Amino acid sequence: MRKRSHAVAWRGASPPQKILVMRFQALGDTVVTLPYLQSLKRQYPDVELHFFTREEVSAIPTNVGLFRKVIAIGGGRNAKIQFLLALLQLPWLIGQKYDAILDLQNHKISRIIRKLLPVRTFSEFDVDRQTVLSAGERTRRAIEALWSWKIELDTNFVIRNAPGIDDLLRRHGWKSNHDMVVLNPAGCFPSRNLPLDHYISFAKLWLEKINEKTQFVLLLLPALQTKANYIARALGDRCINLTGKADQTEAFAILRKCKFVLSEDGGLMHMGWVNGTPTLALFSSSKRQWAAPQGKWSDSVDSSDLECGPCDLAVCKFNDNRCLTRHDATALIARAASLLNSKNLK
Repeated sequence: MRKRSHAVAWRGASPPQKILVMRFQALGDTVVTLPYLQSLKRQYPDVELHFFTREEVSAIPTNVGLFRKVIAIGGGRNAKIQFLLALLQLPWLIGQKYDAILDLQNHKISRIIRKLLPVRTFSEFDVDRQTVLSAGERTRRAIEALWSWKIELDTNFVIRNAPGIDDLLRRHGWKSNHDMVVLNPAGCFPSRNLPLDHYISFAKLWLEKINEKTQFVLLLLPALQTKANYIARALGDRCINLTGKADQTEAFAILRKCKFVLSEDGGLMHMGWVNGTPTLALFSSSKRQWAAPQGKWSDSVDSSDLECGPCDLAVCKFNDNRCLTRHDATALIARAASLLNSKNLK
């Protein structure tokens, strides 16, 4: 059965003054909500927003200055533990007397929490798996369904609790008179991985064709240290290897300082475009229409033009990741240059 979003709009002449926002998904899915919520908050600064989320993804929402309160629950990916911990928050949530709820998750746990709270006004994220709308666009529509405000992309974040970013970068070789470009070979499945030599060739072409005063930043998780070391050895002092060295908030702040992001489908890709940093996303077996970066400063390549794609397979059935490998460094540099030169950049 097709699932649809649902809303009971706020009918007041002025907007609801206290709103509970819920989002319990992965890091990328969580940060996607932030530029739209910031648009709301910047237009209506007196509206008090609370954010209900998971501990693992709470750092950035806590440090962007949007929310009066961030309520974070543990449990990891265990839905049963999440549910029990969410129920323990109910007495406090009831006591907040919210005017409205924005359920930007719309799964079993969030729907139960919404129904247990004495709040009549709400809006839900559209979870229809047949939709061609991106997560960002569905977020925007869910927020607009709550009241008569106009929501846009607002990427002008003020990041708190990341004062040592310049020192961190300098300790790992940053030259302050150089641009920084993020390389992110972090797709979660083998089918989503561009060969590392393509990243290295991209970096060398960038130095030749776009700006010779550039360093390339790696913000990978510790589990990807082998990949990071391979790229770092090839690029030498042109590489700033922060693999395992920066937390979520620090990575978010560093992305604001960067000129460009080249990334496979993942959390860091979303963190890039959400910051307003020009981002080229590499989709392969995954469907880009749901996860494609938004804004005129973003672009993506995918496999929708191939007979075999997007296949959603974890391992390419041809064992060559042809949906990605056909985009060589020259083609990727051309797309990067076009994006950087676009008159439509914010």
